[in-house]
Amino acid sequence: MGLRIHFVVDPHGWCCMGLIVFVWLYNIVIIPKIVLFPHYEEGHIPGILIIIFYGISIFCLVALVRASLTDPGRLPENPKIPHAERELWELCNKCNLMRPKRSHHCSRCGHCVRRMDHHCPWINNCVGEDNHWLFLQLCFYTELLTCYALMFSFCHYYYFLPLKTRNLDLFVVRHELAIMRLAAFMGITMLVGITGLFYTQLIGIITDTTSIEKMSNCCEEISRPRKPWQQTFSEVFGTRWKILWFIPFRQRQPLRVPYHFANHV
Repeated sequence: MGLRIHFVVDPHGWCCMGLIVFVWLYNIVIIPKIVLFPHYEEGHIPGILIIIFYGISIFCLVALVRASLTDPGRLPENPKIPHAERELWELCNKCNLMRPKRSHHCSRCGHCVRRMDHHCPWINNCVGEDNHWLFLQLCFYTELLTCYALMFSFCHYYYFLPLKTRNLDLFVVRHELAIMRLAAFMGITMLVGITGLFYTQLIGIITDTTSIEKMSNCCEEISRPRKPWQQTFSEVFGTRWKILWFIPFRQRQPLRVPYHFANHV
């Protein structure tokens, strides 16, 4: 599967994604400046904690950029349908094009997406078959980074030893309390929102249902075949190697599975 760049022209999505990038930049600058580096210089924390913080931040940013720019599974206008799979396709009543079952037409993007879960304004893109794994990584690393930042913010005031040297000429030092309160507010808000989203995404993968299918109640929960959670996650991430589920730098390859498992609609 080749790398296909997918750019959605949507000012609303740009604003939402810009807000996410702002929160990321705010924490990536403020937390090390006020908490990590000063406490490291005075020997309160080891340097490995700073490396972990920046490592998680990089993974989070890469997952965000790739989830936003990766083609979610847009169907071509004239798809080539194998003769043996024609019964597995259906006609979209909005764009009048043939599409595989479990695809959905995105009204905001204006085209059908394979196994579309939902359209996410926070990444300004649809979440579909080809970028769902990146969206999951984004949720995971965002939650991990937020917990990491909140933990150090708490330790800065209630656990670490007081700093002996403070440069009051720096703006962030003079207004430290207000800056850290804003960081804590954004962190708690982000943590609550991303936890609920991540939980619904994990349940959807375990039950092999998309968010759109849940809302439309089009899945027959009782009669359809059930798959083990390892298989459903492997299909989403494109590999059975669990360590690769956490790597956003690789290229996803779709797994070949029997149709009676791959399609339930």
